[in-house]
Amino acid sequence: MDDPFGRLGISTQSENHKSTVLSLSRDVERFHASDIPFRIFHGNTNSTRPSVRTLAATIDISSLNHVLSVSTSERTCLVEPNVPMDALVAATLPHGLVPPVVPEFPGITVGGAFAGTAGESSSFKYGFFDRAVNWIEVILADGQVVAASNEQNQDLFYGMAGTFGTLGVTTLFEIRLIPARYFVQLSYMPVSGIEDAQEVIQGVADNEDMDFLDGIMFSPDEGVIMAGKMMDRNQADRKLAISTFGKPWDPWFYVHAEQSMSKNGAFDDEPNKTPKSKIHPAAYQDLIPLTDYLFRYDRGAFWTGRHAYTYFLTPFNRFTRWFLDSFMHTRVMYHALHRSGLMQRFIIQDMAVPNKNVPEFSAWLDSELSHIYPRWLCPLKTNETVSMHPHLAPAAQSTDDVLLNIGVWGPTPKHMRQVAVNRKIEHKLKSLHGMKWLYAQTFYTEDEFWQIYDRRWYEALRKKYRVEKLPSVYEKVRTKFDVNANAAPEGDVRLGIEQGFWSLWPFAGLYGVLSVLKGGDYLRKS
Repeated sequence: MDDPFGRLGISTQSENHKSTVLSLSRDVERFHASDIPFRIFHGNTNSTRPSVRTLAATIDISSLNHVLSVSTSERTCLVEPNVPMDALVAATLPHGLVPPVVPEFPGITVGGAFAGTAGESSSFKYGFFDRAVNWIEVILADGQVVAASNEQNQDLFYGMAGTFGTLGVTTLFEIRLIPARYFVQLSYMPVSGIEDAQEVIQGVADNEDMDFLDGIMFSPDEGVIMAGKMMDRNQADRKLAISTFGKPWDPWFYVHAEQSMSKNGAFDDEPNKTPKSKIHPAAYQDLIPLTDYLFRYDRGAFWTGRHAYTYFLTPFNRFTRWFLDSFMHTRVMYHALHRSGLMQRFIIQDMAVPNKNVPEFSAWLDSELSHIYPRWLCPLKTNETVSMHPHLAPAAQSTDDVLLNIGVWGPTPKHMRQVAVNRKIEHKLKSLHGMKWLYAQTFYTEDEFWQIYDRRWYEALRKKYRVEKLPSVYEKVRTKFDVNANAAPEGDVRLGIEQGFWSLWPFAGLYGVLSVLKGGDYLRKS
């Protein structure tokens, strides 16, 4: 492949990178020659799928965690796959630049965001995270190292996005950057229902000046849509308050957003109705430092952290949030979630549904999972296509076809198993031409999975790039379970938490907390 390092004048860091990639490619070549399927070890995860990874047959890329360069003239950066989002932003922001799409949790890595179809509140404008990638470096299944881009190995370049490392090992990314400002002026617009929310979202999405757009529904008839624009302090209204969300005494963002609804002035037409064409001047606004905005949902993992307070019978107030803050960041919460096995008692799903079917899906959720609120709304870009060439959701041809992401995260109903709830969600999504994001647990049969995604396209890529010995994307993302057994899905559920002594309150939760205090790697098994 062409050497990008010489062109950009990178020295020691690039030499370390090349040495590591060479060693990894030899390991891959050895596995290939021995017909041994391998998996990729990253060192951490923001997936909620149980891990089945073992020490044997593993390619360890956890040391590929550096930002190698930032080019202000080209507005690009060279980044290894295990660079987390907070480190990426910290490296680019001093240059006045930031990636167009920054997933909301600081521990999400560049490789994970690329391989797992990541989006955020700027996705209505820029699409998924992988759309900002210029080219990638890949170790193929036989150990060969190649570059892939829109001009070179184009099919591999587009195939690698969203297929969870099942076509090769991605070891380097060149990412496009955009000019950054140090604040986000955020407007909070109350809405009175899901269709009202859709109307406001569409009106803001048509405004080319906006940089960020998402929403929270707190109940079927109450929510808030939030639209943000990057700016410097001297560009903003001096009267606007500066709000921060990263310090222990700061509010959790969703609490702040809910409180903002009571601060909106009365609108001229209807009290909870925002004009479609613009942001109403009576909408409550504040200024948020850019980094605080990008990672505003880290503390409490949106609002799922509140369930920990309920589980441990702890009051949820400003003092307890301050006192327990070190346990309430996503890196720590994911560690505890995996170690305790409590993820088997939760529904953690992001789902994309065409706009025209959102009201029906929302009403169905209200009938089946009415206890799970808040819900997150994240609009996607018009004409955005989804990785894996799904049959169900073609590129949007009109506003009705544009995908809206709905995040549903909360406890499984007491009368239902997690498997049963997820199966109902999967069937309903299929009927509405929607789909799950595959970072979370999926329970599709293999036939059902390939009725959604383009098997012919995917398997042709696997054959072309000699990847047929590796686990497929279906094998990678599926959750194994026995439909006739009342047991937890297979994976790293070490306590068998849905059965026996350890299912009793509060032992699983305490085990998760103790695992956090102990530290260590919660993915790797001997």
